Amino acid sequence: VVSAADGPMPQTREHILLARQVGVPSIVVFLNKVDQVDDAELLELVELEVRELLSKNEFPGDDIPIVKGSALAALEDSNKTIGEDAIRELMAQVDAYIPTPVRPLDKPFLMPIEDVFSISGRGTVVTGRVERGVVKVGEELEIVGIRPTTKTTCTGVEMFRKLLDQGQAGDNIGALLRGIDREGVERGQVLAKPGSVKPHKKFVAEAYILTKDEGGRHTPFFTNYRPQFYFRTTDVTGIVTLPAGTEMVMPGDNITVDVELIVPIAMEEKLRFAIREGGRTVGAGIVVTIKE
Repeated sequence: VVSAADGPMPQTREHILLARQVGVPSIVVFLNKVDQVDDAELLELVELEVRELLSKNEFPGDDIPIVKGSALAALEDSNKTIGEDAIRELMAQVDAYIPTPVRPLDKPFLMPIEDVFSISGRGTVVTGRVERGVVKVGEELEIVGIRPTTKTTCTGVEMFRKLLDQGQAGDNIGALLRGIDREGVERGQVLAKPGSVKPHKKFVAEAYILTKDEGGRHTPFFTNYRPQFYFRTTDVTGIVTLPAGTEMVMPGDNITVDVELIVPIAMEEKLRFAIREGGRTVGAGIVVTIKE
């Protein structure tokens, strides 16, 4: 969303850069507040500026749909053309231009564990949303991250109280695990195809640090900063080392830093995370390179 009156603001640039960094595939633009702009040439200029900014960040700036309108007019029902009609056109463009995500079924199975239950007489059930791949009853799996990797077998898959013979990407399932007790597994670990993902502690990250206005920090941070890194379903404390020559990081900065977590997490390159302080998000990032 870009204001037609102001054009792209610094945070617009940050959001587009961040969208590219974390792998957002498609963008549709809404040019808002057109009721505040009388000059058609000025509107064209703002549109051009937005397209250039998108192209600069490796999005197809010339092809991206840009819808012009006024959210206020839509809310107040004051001007149907730039209000309701524009919002409906925006939704139509989102449907037309943004592809339906493909469920990654052919990739090795992985499910971040959200919860753990003990069912008397049956064993331990872990629940979560399958991130990728397929799990079939009877398959061997690994529990990876936080603690030493353990092997188990999936003896049952349940979805919406129904017993199934498999679970696949996009499904919210409960997986019954053989030989694992309630204390042997926890939220934040992942259930995965054996050998497909490894636990790591040290990595290089690209991150964007939120501004004060975006709800982030009010002050800069320095090397040895120790926030929590939220990977998939849990927070893990990590120590940040700034690159040589970088004295400090200001809210609103894009940075490349070294991170060392206090416990290993199932991780691969391009995995996204949030940076948090006491439950409040102060940044977002992506794993660029795994070190160990």
